[in-house]
Amino acid sequence: MGFLGAAYPWVLAGHVIFVIFLMASLFMMPRFFVYHHQTVVGSPEDLAWIDRENRLRRIIMNPALIIVWIFGLLLAFHIGAWSEGWFHAKLLLVIILSGFHGWIVGYAKKLARGERPWPEKRLRMINEVPALLVTFVVILVIVRPF
Repeated sequence: MGFLGAAYPWVLAGHVIFVIFLMASLFMMPRFFVYHHQTVVGSPEDLAWIDRENRLRRIIMNPALIIVWIFGLLLAFHIGAWSEGWFHAKLLLVIILSGFHGWIVGYAKKLARGERPWPEKRLRMINEVPALLVTFVVILVIVRPF
């Protein structure tokens, strides 16, 4: 039994719960951006979208990312995953997802400044990135192909 002992299933459950929260926010925010793009800069609707994006980031997205990383690292140390190939691949994908989170935060700040650097079509397409990445993460964790 690893260092987590009887806490292991609770840490695992917490990790999965907060991954769900994180993924929900990573799916929602680009969709928010699509609707935000359709507003007039400085309008009450624009300000409402800025507020929604800030709340999603502050209340769900950022805390979920931090907790996912903490619980995930605890689990990795507990099971000794550092020498496993599947874990290295998963870790890379999680780092990419974390980078996507960072891109989302930066893009929300641009929208709040009135900038609209990407067209709506590209934002709709970028919404698929977290779905593809999390699909591969789940396969790596469950199947452990290498």
